[in-house]
Amino acid sequence: MTRVAARRLKRTGMPPPPEMLLLAGGETPIRWQRSRQARRVSLRIDPRAGMVVVTLPPRTSREAGLALLHAHSTWITGKLAALPGHIAFDAEAAVSLSGVPHVIRHHPQARRGVWVEAGEIRVSGDRAFLQRRVLDFLRGEARDVLGTLVRQIAETSDTGGGPLRPRRLAIKDTSSRWGSCSSDAVVMFSWRLVMAPPEIQHYVVAHELAHLRHLDHSPHFWALVATLTPYRARAEAWLRLHGAALLRMG
Repeated sequence: MTRVAARRLKRTGMPPPPEMLLLAGGETPIRWQRSRQARRVSLRIDPRAGMVVVTLPPRTSREAGLALLHAHSTWITGKLAALPGHIAFDAEAAVSLSGVPHVIRHHPQARRGVWVEAGEIRVSGDRAFLQRRVLDFLRGEARDVLGTLVRQIAETSDTGGGPLRPRRLAIKDTSSRWGSCSSDAVVMFSWRLVMAPPEIQHYVVAHELAHLRHLDHSPHFWALVATLTPYRARAEAWLRLHGAALLRMG
């Protein structure tokens, strides 16, 4: 990619397209990024995009990244091959709402936007806008469902230090975190959690609210989590098993 093209992409806020590199398992999509916080070269699989992300410290050469890629090419090939297939939000696709499977049905003549009825997510209007409308609907549902959980858990969270009420709730699309909590009391959740079962949602919300009191993973933090939710073990196991599938939806 030319520098001019890179600058244009940066202005739009869009990530650059992946670079295709020939590794042991064949052509592999790679995204390069530099981080001032990185101390060493690292790589990870981005399940949502189905690619490898290589992170370089500021003064580390691209050659160091290439060496790491080739050294771990077998692991990379296996991880990418194991990713669930991508499922687009199109007519007849199956999508879960709080763990309950629903089928997307297109009703072009209707005038109701998007609604849930009889185990279906029904979408009106032009098919060209169907995927965007389903995505907007799921984001809205995520804000409602997770926002309700935040309020419910906050109301019962006064264990001596006051209720755990965030300053703001943000719903985003992330590739590596289901939730986060900032030092200024803003909690963020992935909208994709709206597809997970209720106990998974409960655990992730409780986990992030606990960070309002403990911005670490100390024993005190985990003790607080245990008072807020009984679902830690079940949720962590479920996300390890099914999390990649959620990231491949849409």
